[in-house]
Amino acid sequence: LRTKQTNNQTSKQPKESNNNMNPTTNANEQQTKLLHQNETRPAVDKVLLTDTSVWKDSTHESLAHLCSFKKILAANRGEIAVRICRAATELNVKSATIYAFEDRNSAHRWDSDESYILPASGTPVGAYLNIENIINVAKENGIDAIHPGYGFLSESAEFAQACKDAKITFVGPSVENLHMFGDKTKARELAINAGVSVVPGTSTPLTTSEEAVEFVNKYGLPIMIKAAKGGGGKGMRVVNTEEDLIPLFNAASSEALAAFGDGGCFVERYVRNAKHVEVQVIGDGNGNVVHLWERDCSVQRRHQKIVEIAPACHHPMEVRQNVINDALKLTKACNYKNAGTVEFLIDDHGRHYFMEVNPRVQVEHTVTEQVTGIDIVQSTFLIASGAALEEIGLVQDKIVARGVAMQCRITTEDPARDFAPDTGMLDVCRHSVGPGIRIDGYAYPGMVISPHFDSLLVKYTASHKTWDGAIRRMRRALRENHIRGVKTNIPFLLNVMHHPDFKRGSFDLNFIENNPELLEKRFTTASIAASDPDLESYGQKYDHIEGYLKYIANLAVNGHPTSLGADPALVKSVNNQDVAAPSIVEIEGILAKSKKNMMIGEGLNAPQWRKILREHGPNALATAVRSHQNVLVTDTTWRDAHQSLLATRMRTADILKAAEATNVAFKASDVFSIEMWGGATFDVSYNFLRECPWERLEKLREAAPDMLFQMLLRGANAVGYTVYPDNVVYEFCKQAYESGNDVFRVFDSLNYIENMQLGIGAAVASGGFVEAAICYTGNVTSNDPNNKYDLAYYLDYAQQLVDLGTHALAIKDMAGLLTPKATKMLVSELRAKFPDVPIHLHSHDTAGMALASMYAASEAGADIVDGAIDSMSGLSSQPCLGALVAALGDRNNIDLDALQVLNEYWESVRHQYSPFEVQQLNAAIGSSVYKHEIPGG
Repeated sequence: LRTKQTNNQTSKQPKESNNNMNPTTNANEQQTKLLHQNETRPAVDKVLLTDTSVWKDSTHESLAHLCSFKKILAANRGEIAVRICRAATELNVKSATIYAFEDRNSAHRWDSDESYILPASGTPVGAYLNIENIINVAKENGIDAIHPGYGFLSESAEFAQACKDAKITFVGPSVENLHMFGDKTKARELAINAGVSVVPGTSTPLTTSEEAVEFVNKYGLPIMIKAAKGGGGKGMRVVNTEEDLIPLFNAASSEALAAFGDGGCFVERYVRNAKHVEVQVIGDGNGNVVHLWERDCSVQRRHQKIVEIAPACHHPMEVRQNVINDALKLTKACNYKNAGTVEFLIDDHGRHYFMEVNPRVQVEHTVTEQVTGIDIVQSTFLIASGAALEEIGLVQDKIVARGVAMQCRITTEDPARDFAPDTGMLDVCRHSVGPGIRIDGYAYPGMVISPHFDSLLVKYTASHKTWDGAIRRMRRALRENHIRGVKTNIPFLLNVMHHPDFKRGSFDLNFIENNPELLEKRFTTASIAASDPDLESYGQKYDHIEGYLKYIANLAVNGHPTSLGADPALVKSVNNQDVAAPSIVEIEGILAKSKKNMMIGEGLNAPQWRKILREHGPNALATAVRSHQNVLVTDTTWRDAHQSLLATRMRTADILKAAEATNVAFKASDVFSIEMWGGATFDVSYNFLRECPWERLEKLREAAPDMLFQMLLRGANAVGYTVYPDNVVYEFCKQAYESGNDVFRVFDSLNYIENMQLGIGAAVASGGFVEAAICYTGNVTSNDPNNKYDLAYYLDYAQQLVDLGTHALAIKDMAGLLTPKATKMLVSELRAKFPDVPIHLHSHDTAGMALASMYAASEAGADIVDGAIDSMSGLSSQPCLGALVAALGDRNNIDLDALQVLNEYWESVRHQYSPFEVQQLNAAIGSSVYKHEIPGG
């Protein structure tokens, strides 16, 4: 199970001495340093001649001898593991890494001198949490020091003790420090004893919601609930109302128990409009602690830091100094060892309150390194080796913060989907470079982002002598990078960089919550857009041209994917010339001359079915349909026709081209609706056409504003192939109605009433017109005594559907089984039983009898029948719409000449889809359907 990877080198060569570096440069740095300390500027020649310690003593050669380790293991993964290895390399120390099997292609594995696979431990993350396995790897391979990085086991006292027991140095705080700060209640007690300001709160962890209620009764709201152990935002909740107190406490406790094995939480008053400021400290374990100034980490989302800034330059110096003083008091009181961060809240009046200590290297340590020039990770090695603070140059009065640095964490998360993690391959990965930009990451082209680990991809740190300069550099870096293949949070980060409050330095922990526009694809003002026109297009920066080139290249090498279903023999025979849209002028001219159109009275000339629904509701629409004298039709060309004939491969562009003309031809006719969405079209759009079905719905709605749009809803399955939670189906229907769908034909292939109940309820709640479908799956006229699907079966099922609140009944003949005799029997009985409920018939022309059945339905009392444009009809599709109109005669006012204009368009378009013609169905087409009764669509 263990493999060992060793680079093609036996040992690292000592780094060249930096003694030949230009002393003038360092003299200038020394001058800047002295100026920052408000001291008198010394003469230049004196600095050049006498003060050589600044450059001479800071070489890596002088520090390397203080590091006693031979081989350091990074007990982590990803970016921080790479950072640890780089720091070790610069100190001439061998580096080693570990990796889970799922992480075998991560760059941290080959950025080290040696790399070891971890045994499986339940989950991919679990491999990095198995202390015993990590210690065994270290012992077996001569590891004498382990650096835990951040996350995983970095704050585990148990891990530190295991290292100590194995005589391996734990590069981090002492076991006692970890015990102290791993329990927030103990840390709070330490702060109080050290005279550090704290927010009023409980002194011990609470385990029941009753205790939380007692605290609120005494101190009031709002409060913050925090897990007694752990961090990273887990087990944290803000409670603003009494009604939320108990459920939020229970949720925080459960989350803490799952994440840290302890459900205890402590409660404290919540500081409104607070800012988050933290102090970077390094101690030697003997009571000597220095600070590396502070960071502002107020830009957070759900307690997760987004942007970090060093120093906290937007706060008054007095506030900053008070925070630093308390951080030193606290860490000196416990003989803190190694690197750590003391975190505080600052209220509107500049008062600070202790939060917690993170006893480890922080993700955002880079900004402190940039402004102080101190390598924090290397310092952790040296302190762990036993070096004194003075030996490694950590003398407080010489630690100066120069300029401003800010860090942005680039993650593979989609802000438009509530920061949902994205996965996939990085097709392109080219980072920004240039003045003042530091990159900490491990991404590379071809890297596969898996769902198993944290979504952090890379960290950008921008440095400049001014705040405005740092912002401009970060904006430039974010826009220069090229990361393709997965969604990232870069558009969101750019929005933050451009927000006027952020640029003014006026932000607190509620910044993102108070500015929801930051989550949109782009946020700007007119002035910003004018000065920065390229920003306008950033939301579309996921370059479609690269996608096209990739697709063309794949076709050239591999041909059309077999999953697409195209007949390779027919692909090259397709006429690729663009098909012109149907002529609206021609249709308008035909309708103007149509005698049939002129004979229609004012009341019927423009039925405006959609207007009735949207203004008066679905019940009014049902009444209007029943009152209408003519037979209405639904055109299935935009959905079921091409689903049945062309494997659902019709693109939005081809439907959209006919949409406006169709609206003109049908809006004043007896066309009830256009079936155009749902069913298989939804997943095929995503999986094969690479289109968004929601965009299809919205674009077609804009092009055909007067027509009722109809979709197919699979009951509790919505438009998928599994049962979804109730709230998902309800929200789906609500969004569908808002996006432009009007009529919901709800069905379950097995006529399972419980699935129908959910689908009907969701569709009704959306405000749409609901057609509950009776799936016709057996011959209603059969005399077989064992026939399940007799007339009583269908009538009883229809009664259940009406009782559920459907506005109309649909007969959905999926296989084309209906004969005129069966149609007449079923429709007439339904009409007699439900005189006020519209009846809608849908069938397939499998045996060529659907047209006769549709006509029989119209004679028996059906209100609406389905058909498809002539060139998209027949076989496994619906009956010919033109023939149906001709058969109905004066009982329908659709103009055949106008219909022919649309037909000519679809005839040409269908030819372009000939590679997708469902030839295999030809054998199933015919009267055999009355025997096998298998749907052919």
